Amino acid sequence: MKKNFVSSSQESVRMFRYDWMEALSKVHWTVPLYLYVPVILFLSWLALHVEKLSVLAFMGYAALGLFVWTLTEYVLHRFVFHYVPKAKWALRLHFIFHGVHHDYPNDEKRLVMPPSASIPMATALYCLFALLLSGGELYAFFAAFLLGYLFYDISHYALHHFNFKGEFWMKLKKHHMLHHYSDATKGYGVSSSLWDKIFGSDFDKK
Repeated sequence: MKKNFVSSSQESVRMFRYDWMEALSKVHWTVPLYLYVPVILFLSWLALHVEKLSVLAFMGYAALGLFVWTLTEYVLHRFVFHYVPKAKWALRLHFIFHGVHHDYPNDEKRLVMPPSASIPMATALYCLFALLLSGGELYAFFAAFLLGYLFYDISHYALHHFNFKGEFWMKLKKHHMLHHYSDATKGYGVSSSLWDKIFGSDFDKK
């Protein structure tokens, strides 16, 4: 993705002709919390109290869910969001999903995924994982998977708008800012740089 234009404005650029479509493309950064924290708690309750999954097993499947999220985040960002098609209609779709974020990286209303995109994606992923897991194992796994997504979404907003003093957050912010302002073909991990290190897409941060 070539960096041809980058705005420092926090304002939202209009993308759609129709107001209802424009509204669906914007979201306050707290909305994912309101949507997914209850779902995470409900899935955890199902796993522990309805399916009677042991605490140890719950922690194991939850750890797996968090781990799988980190890989999912990396794969989606690198191979889906940064895939640049050739067809004009596909380029338009690419801009809507991710190109706009690189052109307007500080747009306050387009830093977390809107429900119009996150709910269908979460539903599709749940159905995919349901082919491999079931019952309490699935609930524990997906609760943690969603928790990983929440951490990604909220931290993404924070990396663009908060000033950090802690070493962990400063390193994470540097990693993401390099992706935006230095080389968009590296640094695909947002909530973690783990897979960038593994797959050789990390920055040389000397």
